[in-house]
Amino acid sequence: MPRFAANLSMLFTEVPMLDRFERAARAGFSSVEIQFPYEAPAATVRDRLVSNRLKMVLHNLPGGDWAAGDRGIACNPARQDEFRAGVAKGIEYATTLGVPQLNCLAGKPGEGVPDDVTRATFVGNVRYAAAELKKAGLKLLLEPINNYDVPGFWLNHTAKAISVLDEAATDGKTDNAFVQYDVYHAQRYEGELAATLSKYLSRIGHIQVADNPGRNEPGTGEINYGFLFQHLDRIGYTGWIGAEYKPAGQTEAGLGWLEQARRQIRSGT
Repeated sequence: MPRFAANLSMLFTEVPMLDRFERAARAGFSSVEIQFPYEAPAATVRDRLVSNRLKMVLHNLPGGDWAAGDRGIACNPARQDEFRAGVAKGIEYATTLGVPQLNCLAGKPGEGVPDDVTRATFVGNVRYAAAELKKAGLKLLLEPINNYDVPGFWLNHTAKAISVLDEAATDGKTDNAFVQYDVYHAQRYEGELAATLSKYLSRIGHIQVADNPGRNEPGTGEINYGFLFQHLDRIGYTGWIGAEYKPAGQTEAGLGWLEQARRQIRSGT
């Protein structure tokens, strides 16, 4: 049965990052994920997890200067040293926090860089990151992101992510690397949600959810989440589902979808 985790980068954002752990626990979550925990020392974040009896199931590798428009740096050949330093930092945090998997954001190509160079850079960085994470007993995730929300983001399709994983695996070092399948991004750019999840189930390590349009709570838009959650259970997905959406109002007021999803999965209806 799938399990749900609160994404603290999207939920409870009216309070500082460290205060969101308590809010998530009070709202009934036992697990959380976050995009970037690096604004606080790892030991401080760990203390918030422990005091609120929470497990963190995911965070990202460092993704460059977010405020300046970076959305990851892994495909940019001019920033390879920065990326590899970020891998070490991500592993340090994950080890301290007990996080089992790290997400790698491809980002946007450098100005004027040919696509074959961009791809080769990303494949090489994925191969490097997977090998380093494997030494620490961690999984690596690659997340496709749609080009409507993030124009120019290089990794924009599930099949493209699979092809990168296959190419990076030629040396046998990426058996710990998987796709992070974000339903919202996939709906905007691909569709065919159920078929894609079935086809690539063994290659998917983590799932995130939000509805479309608006990226709000599941059940507020066009995606049939009742069907999709049951489908994930039927095909045997047992991993985490991250609630990475923009609350339409106060987060707690919009959590009815979560209990409904749990009921639907348990009952199969």
